[in-house]
Amino acid sequence: MFNIDNLWHEALLPTLHTMGLIFLIIIPLLLAVAYLTYAERKVIAAMQLRIGPNVVGWFGLLQPFADGLKLLHKETIIPTRSNPIIFIIAPLVTFGLSLSAWAVIPFEPGLAISNINVGVLYLFAISSLGVYGIIIAGWASNSKYAFLGALRSAAQMVSYEVSIGLVIIAVILCVGSLNLTDIVEAQKSIWFIIPHLPMAVIFMISGLAETNRLPFDLPEAEAELVSGYNVEYSSMTFALFFLGEYANMILMSAMGSILFLGGWLPPFHIAPFTWVPGIVWFALKISFLLFIFLWVRATFPRYRYDQLMRLGWKVFLPFSLIWVVLTASVLITFNLLPGS
Repeated sequence: MFNIDNLWHEALLPTLHTMGLIFLIIIPLLLAVAYLTYAERKVIAAMQLRIGPNVVGWFGLLQPFADGLKLLHKETIIPTRSNPIIFIIAPLVTFGLSLSAWAVIPFEPGLAISNINVGVLYLFAISSLGVYGIIIAGWASNSKYAFLGALRSAAQMVSYEVSIGLVIIAVILCVGSLNLTDIVEAQKSIWFIIPHLPMAVIFMISGLAETNRLPFDLPEAEAELVSGYNVEYSSMTFALFFLGEYANMILMSAMGSILFLGGWLPPFHIAPFTWVPGIVWFALKISFLLFIFLWVRATFPRYRYDQLMRLGWKVFLPFSLIWVVLTASVLITFNLLPGS
């Protein structure tokens, strides 16, 4: 017999709770993406003895909204010989995947849209799919420059995802779980950045390549590819690629925080560190890793493509593979395997 109370408690209430969590995460994330562009311009300006945005609003704080309105009012130009449907879908795929990955990120104990047991696999799958938006954009543009940029991005992301996968395996060996909350809880005694410092460095450098950031922004190299895969895009279609890149930067910083910096855990389990809410610690750690992204961009020149591939395949891959074997050997030798 139909019961409205059962429908409310079993279907509607959980759905409304999940939708509320989605808005609670997506809206601050979009604001963080907008102000990451402002922070980037300010940080790089300070490092290069310039001023940066300081006109639109107090200290230039309204500059991200001015940039967004400018892109929103520009004309969306679709190349004559392009595939118009796929051309429009490509930036939507890139931006949508950059947001969907946040479904399994735990901000505090119990504060996640979906606390699934295979959260690591979900993140790895979403990050692997991200390259498709770039490949589709390069192919649909019907431009040699855009297509070359898309091929570069595909090769680059595949190369460095292998290293990231081995880094994650080394962490999972110490935890014995693919659940992101379990990975954070396993670091209560010691953050994994201490025993796995080389892997943390590899993860951050591979994250730069994965998000197409300097010094690994070869798919967008304006010197030889005139901006690469997004050269034919304008208006909001270009803005979606732009926002997707910055959302992926925040995502990689969140993953780095969870894997190596203890997520929401304080650095010391004593007062006054324990008085600060866990979500604040998590945000501070993400901000620190994002600062490293910006610092690297202001410091290092762009790699050549052969240097990029050599670093991924001949340096990071062998080293991370050796580290995984070494980690497993130490855990077995000293009977430190999780659950043993």
